[in-house]
Parts: sequence; structure tokens; C-alpha cells
Amino acid sequence: MIAAVEPEIGDVYAVVEEVWSTFLGTDEPILPEVAPVDRPQEWTAMTTVGGAWEGAVLVAVTDRLARDVAAAMLALDPADLAPEDVSDALGELVNVIGGNVKSLMPGPSTLSLPLVASGSVPASHQRREVCRLDLSWRRQSLCVSVCVPTGASPEPGPTPDSSTSTSTSEETR
Repeated sequence: MIAAVEPEIGDVYAVVEEVWSTFLGTDEPILPEVAPVDRPQEWTAMTTVGGAWEGAVLVAVTDRLARDVAAAMLALDPADLAPEDVSDALGELVNVIGGNVKSLMPGPSTLSLPLVASGSVPASHQRREVCRLDLSWRRQSLCVSVCVPTGASPEPGPTPDSSTSTSTSEETR
């Protein structure tokens, strides 16, 4: 079994918060969910990292949130968005989040092109979720998670910062 370094939940939260505010502004910040909810599955975007560290970063959102994100990123009215606009915006968002997570991990590694699906991305039973952020933006739920291959065992390290309102999970994806 391979030992895997897992990203710290506080570091992933800082990445998501910074990327979100850079792309979508600070007027409406992304916030931790008080009580985790079921993972939104109307739109899912994923990018993978391969090399010295292997993993996947997923962003799951509702259709309304996906359209709001695309409208804000593209400076368009949500009614004027095509599905391709929504897909492109979510792909860019997960790509930047994934690239920043990759930079936190041992390298060298490469980032895949993003995969975006209306619904959920094809499930892989060969990875397990090691970090999950249940968040909200504009009072809408979203989930950002980091997964590693199931054959990797975590290296011992510090425990997540308990002051951050996020959750971790060991469930298989």
C-alpha cells in the first residue's frame, strides 16, 4: 500500500475562499455550512492531479448556483447563459482550485483538463474522499472535496483545525 500525503482541510478552505473571492468578488463571500447537507449533484466539475501526488478535486453545485457562478464570472444575465457557458465557468473554477491544491502537495505533478457534467461525474470506486468542505454562497449549498486513490494510506499528520466549519469523510467515491 502506498502512503499518501493528504491536504490539510484548513489549507483547502483557504484555497477555495481565495479562488472564490478572486473570481466572484468579496461582496458575497463563500461561507462554511453550519450543518452539512447532501452533496448537490445538479452540476459536478472535477480535475485530477497525477505525478508525485495523485488525487482529484471535485466541486458539486446546484443548477441555480452553477448559473449564478457563470453569470458572475462572465458578467452575463443568468437568463442569457447557454449550458456551455455554465460548463466553461465551472471548469475554470475547478481548474484553478485544483491547481492551487496541487501546489500544496509534493511535486512534480500535472493537472488534467477539467471534466464537467450536468449531474455527477462518472463515479470512480478507486478513490476515497479525504477532505470535504460543505459551503454556501448566496444561501445555496455547494461541496468541494479532495479524493485520493483507494490504494493510498494516509501519512500521519496534524489533525484538521477544529475551528473551521467543514467536514471530512472517508467514504468511497
